Amino acid sequence: MRATVAVLGPGAVGGALAVRLALAGRRTICVARPETAAAIAREGLTLERLGETLTGRPEAAERLAEPVDLLLVTVKAPPLDEALARVEPAAVAEAVVLPLLNGLEHVAAIRARLGRRVAAGSISRFGAYRAAATRIVQLTPSAVVTMASDDLSREELERAATILESAGIEVSIAGSEQAVLWEKAARLAPLAAATALTGRSIGELRSDPEWRPLLEAAIAEGCAIAAADGVPTTPEEQWAVVDSIPEAASTSTAHDVAAGRPSELDAITGAVVRAGRRLGVPTPTLEELLDRCRA
Repeated sequence: MRATVAVLGPGAVGGALAVRLALAGRRTICVARPETAAAIAREGLTLERLGETLTGRPEAAERLAEPVDLLLVTVKAPPLDEALARVEPAAVAEAVVLPLLNGLEHVAAIRARLGRRVAAGSISRFGAYRAAATRIVQLTPSAVVTMASDDLSREELERAATILESAGIEVSIAGSEQAVLWEKAARLAPLAAATALTGRSIGELRSDPEWRPLLEAAIAEGCAIAAADGVPTTPEEQWAVVDSIPEAASTSTAHDVAAGRPSELDAITGAVVRAGRRLGVPTPTLEELLDRCRA
């Protein structure tokens, strides 16, 4: 029997994955607000990627009530509670629930609503935006999904990985949930705040003689908090990733702030600052960036 995958929030990330999964022959259900679900049911989903156009025909629903094998949670932090209300807990009673959100605190929120079968997940080497309700533009050639779970077995995670890999998505299983979350959060907390505050690209900021030292200090703070939380990562490791990001790239937080939409600033930078307070690690640079964004 073929696996059924549900995608909660078919935006840039979820829409791109839904197209790939549908074209790979996986039964795929996009769970979305009524207008978005109706548009997907009518038109399907189109993914434009580096000169290639792919069109998938996933199913669409306003609520998820039937059992699935894998639920990808791909909404952003502000509408997370509203989105989770669209999922009946019985539908994921035997599923792997894999959120691909930024930040540190969403895994606990999802478990409180849907139960313990939740993994920590992240997606990297991926850039995309939703150009219309049914059209996704992907700016990178591929994506890497990383996952880990304190509650699910390795075998269960491997089954979920197999579903994603069948659609050409690279998957890595990490040793701990905290490692998955912190690997990205340590650098994204400073980058989200700095790009949102200035409207400038990551490439511009990292080469700016005034901004680079601020980012270095903020990333060092993120690494110190991660280490205090049991996840050793160094500023050198984080800067190797930052320096590899394309010159013109920004963050989804900056795009949302520029467009006047609710952003993930609190879920990303705010969560790292709160973790610092909880663990007794000073975060003066991150707090300054956050305060300036909120001013």
